[in-house]
Amino acid sequence: MDNYFNSSQPSVSRDVAVDFIKNVYTYMFAALGISGILAYLIGTNDVYFRYLFINQETGSYSIFFWVSAFAPLAIVLAMSFGFQRISTKLMLMLFIAYSALMGLSLSSIFMVYSIGSIYVSFFVSAGVFALMAVLGYTTKTDLTKFGSLLYMALFGVILASIVNAFVQSSGMDKMITYICVFVFTGLVAYKMQELKNLAHNVEMDPSTKMKMEIFGGLSLYITFVNLFLTILRLFGSRD
Repeated sequence: MDNYFNSSQPSVSRDVAVDFIKNVYTYMFAALGISGILAYLIGTNDVYFRYLFINQETGSYSIFFWVSAFAPLAIVLAMSFGFQRISTKLMLMLFIAYSALMGLSLSSIFMVYSIGSIYVSFFVSAGVFALMAVLGYTTKTDLTKFGSLLYMALFGVILASIVNAFVQSSGMDKMITYICVFVFTGLVAYKMQELKNLAHNVEMDPSTKMKMEIFGGLSLYITFVNLFLTILRLFGSRD
């Protein structure tokens, strides 16, 4: 899949490029819709939540909880590494499954944070995302090196989070959260420019184009969700 992002094939028409970006955002909004509806329906109903995620015999998390928590990562890896081999239909099915599983996972935030703070964090995230997406699309500055630095910072944050899981430092946790806000905010602009360059510079057959649109929508969706969760963690009020 990286071959497409780094391709130097002949440029396509503006209408084709705009159509590509429009479809990417259609998939992203569809994923947010699926996840949001499921998260709200399950997270605001204690009976549904406990039935799905709590083992009624032991009182611990159920197998379904762990599946919904880790299966999305497996789906992303399957979509990424199997991009050339899997069909468009299967790519779409995996995309829908990922959105649904993420919705189940995100339902837990309603058990931790107040609904008001969830709404506020979502709209703040949407505003930041929109601003950075416009910046990434319109800027003439090449963000490639900036994106590489952001991914390095993200990798560092992941390692720091693992260490802090044992250290349990509240100060370190706060610093990690602030860095995450910066990283995911920057990644919005970087990924938007990456998708813009892809849309304008790569000629694709219809099947590959649709798969790239789905994967582009997934990429932006993941970035938005991580930005939202980071802002919620930083400013959200707990019940």
